[in-house]
Amino acid sequence: MIRFDSVSKAYPDGTVAVGGLDMVAPTGKITVLVGPSGCGKTTSLRMINRMIEPTEGRIWVDDRDTATMNAAELRRGIGYVIQQAGLFPHRTIVANIATVPLLLGWDKKKARARALELLERVGLPASFANRYPSQLSGGQQQRVGVARALAADPPVMLMDEPFSAVDPVVREQLQDEFLRLQGDLGKTIVFVTHDIDEAIKLGDQVAVLRVGGKLAQLADPAHLLAHPVDDFVADFVGRDRGYRGLGFQTAPALPLQAEPTVRLGATADEVRASGASGDWLLVTDDNRKPLGWIQPSRITASVESAGLHRGGTIASVNGSLRTALDAALSSPSRRGVVVDETGAFAGTVLGQQVLAAIESSARPPATDAHLAGSAT
Repeated sequence: MIRFDSVSKAYPDGTVAVGGLDMVAPTGKITVLVGPSGCGKTTSLRMINRMIEPTEGRIWVDDRDTATMNAAELRRGIGYVIQQAGLFPHRTIVANIATVPLLLGWDKKKARARALELLERVGLPASFANRYPSQLSGGQQQRVGVARALAADPPVMLMDEPFSAVDPVVREQLQDEFLRLQGDLGKTIVFVTHDIDEAIKLGDQVAVLRVGGKLAQLADPAHLLAHPVDDFVADFVGRDRGYRGLGFQTAPALPLQAEPTVRLGATADEVRASGASGDWLLVTDDNRKPLGWIQPSRITASVESAGLHRGGTIASVNGSLRTALDAALSSPSRRGVVVDETGAFAGTVLGQQVLAAIESSARPPATDAHLAGSAT
């Protein structure tokens, strides 16, 4: 657990970066700090490992006052990930990952074995071990940065906008990989981002900070979207928060419709023999996993000749109302594709059916426990 007790940071010119911050980051959970530029997100993060010293107040890590600890010792027990990975350019990937274990006195063989293990854990091949950072893509470098932070198995990790320097597709992949790792490892994580969507996706709780480092609201993502404490928080989380809030509501048993399908590779004659008709036809692989849509009228020789339309997201039978609605709205046929637990096609759903489910679903009432971390 990390606890801020009335923590402030003021600079000699009178600038107050953080003003009287009281907050708890629970053990084994992800706490995301988010807010506008100048709200003290990074300053608050860096005060945890004393890269910045607080002016007032105390920060506790597992009931130890960090001010009483040796700063170097404190930092070696905390994983730290920053933008663009911050790797040593003159060291190989395996040497970068092994940096902290070697500082802690591990023998080289053990440190290398740990580094190779973590390469695999973050989704990189062992063949990358002897490459240098310049030989990796930005997303691959970020994975190495996460591996380096995990190398000594620290109970606490600090992450300062670690995924902001990569393109949106890679960023989403890194977020998903990060959540998978956290599901396995259960670290206590404080994560800084300027992106409210990233905060909502990753955080077990989200702390919205005002300019001057004052806590506006601390809540789980679903409650934050449904019950912003004031206009500042409401404006920051966005006017489309109602739609995003659907991501935290599990879809009920939706009325799935049977849908004609054709396998990829089928000939025009096979499509005609199937009796499939209509403007759009769903294409699947041999395991019934959806691949996209085609227009039957455009088939000349085979399914591929019609041009596979890969637009449209895919929802799961156990997914959220948001993914179900998005699947319907983004599909070229306006029929949302739904798959079962194995990824096989289960049926389609119409947007109006999802809207009916949204209308009938009851939002849980606000509780005092949810509001306990709010501040004005």
